[in-house]
Amino acid sequence: MTKKGALIVISGFSGAGKGTIVKKLLSDYDRFSLSISMTTRAPREGEVNGREYFFVSKEEFEKTIAEDGLLEHASYLGNYYGTPKAYVESEMAKGKDVILEIEVQGALQIKEEFPETVLLFVTPPSAEVLKERLVGRGTESMDVVEKRLRRAKEEAEIMDRYDMILVNDDLEEAVKNAVALIDAAKTSPQRCKDFVARIREELGSL
Repeated sequence: MTKKGALIVISGFSGAGKGTIVKKLLSDYDRFSLSISMTTRAPREGEVNGREYFFVSKEEFEKTIAEDGLLEHASYLGNYYGTPKAYVESEMAKGKDVILEIEVQGALQIKEEFPETVLLFVTPPSAEVLKERLVGRGTESMDVVEKRLRRAKEEAEIMDRYDMILVNDDLEEAVKNAVALIDAAKTSPQRCKDFVARIREELGSL
């Protein structure tokens, strides 16, 4: 009998590198599967239904909500986004550890309903590094960078509700550490309270 997989929720500050870490976990380890979200927004050029998202109508999405078919859902810029239960459960039944890359609100929704979920928060080694990464992208104005930093301050207040904190300094090391933390959290959840307190203080001084 195949051992049931775990549900892994990965969140983090904008600029922390969580998307890159998730891609590496999926490419380097067969044990992981990425949850595909459902949305009512129209597909962008090159996007495929069932690959990037499950694209559905507003009526179908609301029907799925009414049938309790989503682990979590939210409305953003006039469109619905959510995590389908059936897809996640089918992947976990195959023994896959299913990764959800979602924001903190959705993560806490899932943790409340499914306490065995592993919550992993990705952060740079310091607030100053976070700011450097956001500025270094060169794709956003300083106004947007400042908004992202203000958002990071809000998210830092929730970090200690996560099971594990992953510091992303070196990508290869971070990916290895992510696997180790996930395995540890599946049996003995911990929280890095000292790190959380420090980065909150640093964000407050930016």
